[in-house]
Amino acid sequence: MGFDAFDAAKPVVGMVHLPPLPGAPGGDDLDGVIERAVADAEALAAGGVDGIIIENLGDAPYHPEDVPKHTVAGMTRATRAVVEAVDRPVGVNVLRNDAAAALSVAAAAGGDFLRVNVHVGARVADQGLLEGRAHETLRLRERLDADVAVWADVDVKHSAPLGERSVRGAVRDACERGLADAVVVSGPATGRTTAESTLAAATDARDAVAPAPTTRRCCRRPTARSSAPR
Repeated sequence: MGFDAFDAAKPVVGMVHLPPLPGAPGGDDLDGVIERAVADAEALAAGGVDGIIIENLGDAPYHPEDVPKHTVAGMTRATRAVVEAVDRPVGVNVLRNDAAAALSVAAAAGGDFLRVNVHVGARVADQGLLEGRAHETLRLRERLDADVAVWADVDVKHSAPLGERSVRGAVRDACERGLADAVVVSGPATGRTTAESTLAAATDARDAVAPAPTTRRCCRRPTARSSAPR
């Protein structure tokens, strides 16, 4: 499942930001978290969004790559409740960079895609060094036989590269070597928009990688743009 799951040529994807889950600083009652998630998802659907991403935004400070098992359990319950409540494609992002957890939650709860902040390469963030684990994510998807797409951030916000790297090169690596199904381009920080030049470079690189939708699975629909918090 890539962007082909959406009816719109330029789909709008809304964010469901979970309050702190049990076990996180200020953790809330799980039933309350789920109730709010469903209410937010229903409001977004009523407002006309084409899809929804659920993420544990309230869990700051974030684990770099491996969240606790109770976080996975809580997000699975919340995601399943949203899947049952709204007739929209649903994605999962487990902050800060736990793609295995996001994939597992989506597969178990009936989600359609996951978002991973660092799929290939490495970035430095407030959590320290974040390393891409595309090799693990794609093999886990095979083992689970899960129809869950991978949306990979490029030059993800609130982070810096370890070395010089063009957006074009990062997109090509995410698609050709990381086998991402779509790429996400965000601004440098929360509330800061994506530069038009960055989006144009990412779109050009995507088109070079997958010029015809029928020839490649990866990145075959429009590049996603994000200004959601991280």
